[in-house]
Amino acid sequence: MHVQTMTALAWVALGACLCSIAQAQGIYSCVDGKGRKITADRPIAECIDRPQREINPSGTVKRVVGPSLTAQERAAQEQKDKAAAEVRAREAEEKRRDRALLLRYPSRAVHDKERAEALDQIDVVIKAASKRTTELAGQRKAIDADFEFYKSDPAKAPASLKRRLEENDSSVAVQKRFIADQDAEKKRVNMRFDEELVKLNQLWAMGGAVPAAAAAPTGRK
Repeated sequence: MHVQTMTALAWVALGACLCSIAQAQGIYSCVDGKGRKITADRPIAECIDRPQREINPSGTVKRVVGPSLTAQERAAQEQKDKAAAEVRAREAEEKRRDRALLLRYPSRAVHDKERAEALDQIDVVIKAASKRTTELAGQRKAIDADFEFYKSDPAKAPASLKRRLEENDSSVAVQKRFIADQDAEKKRVNMRFDEELVKLNQLWAMGGAVPAAAAAPTGRK
């Protein structure tokens, strides 16, 4: 009798243990393809192609387990997840750039000042190149005056004079190309500041800041 009692108690304890384990693991529930509601203490094979809810012992939903995917579906999902991650990364990078832009240009006045300084630096370089071009023009007049002696027969002009003419022409061409490049650089600088200003006006408005000048771009030429 004592042995039977001990055995019964052991079975009761084992049952309680198994019940406790099942409760800790939760219950899975789903509706299969035939519309039947199925519950089990493990993922349900009949619902492998559809979502399954894992329910806590308290009756709340712990999580929703998605359907098992084929290799092709997994590849498609991975591609989708990768694309979503790239979008999030781009958005995070854009926010980082926006913060950096606001830190650098807290107001329109600061932005205008930096634009002016950048253009002034280019103007200084252009001025120097223009001065050199004027000097070369003066040298060319002197060369042309020397060539007057050989106007009737330019072939008789000395090699040194011809070389001076070639060097002058070459130097003038170099200065013209340089000035053209600097003019193009001014356009690029103005374009960059104009694009920044469009973005900054949006950021300033979102932050409640009032730009110190009108919102329209006013790049110097």
